[in-house]
Amino acid sequence: MKTLKIEELSKNFGSTEVLRKINLEIDEGNFLVLLGPSGCGKSTLLNIIAGLETINEGNVFIDDYNVSKVEPKDRNIAMVFQSYALYPSMNVRENMIFGLKQAKVSKEKIENQLEKVSKFLQVDSLLERKPSQLSGGQRQRVAIGRALVREPRIFLFDEPLSNLDAKLRVEMRREIKKLHQQLKTTVVYVTHDQTEAMSLGTNIAIMNHGVIQQNDTPENIYNKPSNTFVADFIGSPSMNLIKGNLKQNSEKISFVANGSNLEIPINGYEFKEKYSSDNKEVFFGLRPEHIFFKKSNESDFEITLRADLSEYIGHEQIMTFDFINQELLAKFPSTIKIELSKDTKLYFDLTQVSLFDATTKERI
Repeated sequence: MKTLKIEELSKNFGSTEVLRKINLEIDEGNFLVLLGPSGCGKSTLLNIIAGLETINEGNVFIDDYNVSKVEPKDRNIAMVFQSYALYPSMNVRENMIFGLKQAKVSKEKIENQLEKVSKFLQVDSLLERKPSQLSGGQRQRVAIGRALVREPRIFLFDEPLSNLDAKLRVEMRREIKKLHQQLKTTVVYVTHDQTEAMSLGTNIAIMNHGVIQQNDTPENIYNKPSNTFVADFIGSPSMNLIKGNLKQNSEKISFVANGSNLEIPINGYEFKEKYSSDNKEVFFGLRPEHIFFKKSNESDFEITLRADLSEYIGHEQIMTFDFINQELLAKFPSTIKIELSKDTKLYFDLTQVSLFDATTKERI
């Protein structure tokens, strides 16, 4: 049984289409991350799941029950907001049990839940404090605790770490990961942060312009992006996309970049469908971390290029090379010394190549 199922969901704000034909299924205990740039529709989708926004078309099911027109309080979900949404006049205890009191849960169960969750989140010593007396991380724990005490079927997180500083964000990300591993609850989590998405999600749904571009595991999102948007959006730096053509000669298939005669063999590439045409215009995709300074396996393709730019970022460096008048970025350990404007021998890991149709921008 799917804990959450969304069918053909569309949402308009006036004449503006915000979500278009969204289809999603989430198994019990999974952690789905909605990832995308600002304005892509991810927060609107989360609010629709919560019942805070109406829909124009489609349906939302929780445990096979259609909740499309069910009030938020009756959906058995809990939401953690970016702003924490704690009541400033209430102490931690009162904030955490507020939802239970509203639901008229017995005093005994309230106290049991409060004790269990506050100890689990290590806020049991803060119960008498007001939100103004807490740090950002402590407030976030209290907001999560208020959701946990209700034992909902689904947890919804709306960019919960965006207000925290970098160090605390890393700590809280790990805490949320541990929390999910221990409780095995179903989570839908909205973020624009790739690192959060890749480290937390069992699945990631990447959105753009109200459409899900790819819904897959973090590994497949990273290694097998479904189109050039996903390839370009994921990764820092993003995937190199070199425009050119595929050339087929007998059983041999190779890529030739625009303005070049250099043939890069791609016989080992797994096409989605059997490739049969010649001279197809494509984007050749290769991530910067899949370009090496030394040959690592027999299938690596050797090429000599010149570096135009070096960016030192601590433990690694990002080098920009001129690849037939197209920029090619590579990522190396900072201990490797590469001289600018001098020939450098590089190796492409051809097992990590992605190919995209130049017209449709879809993976082939």
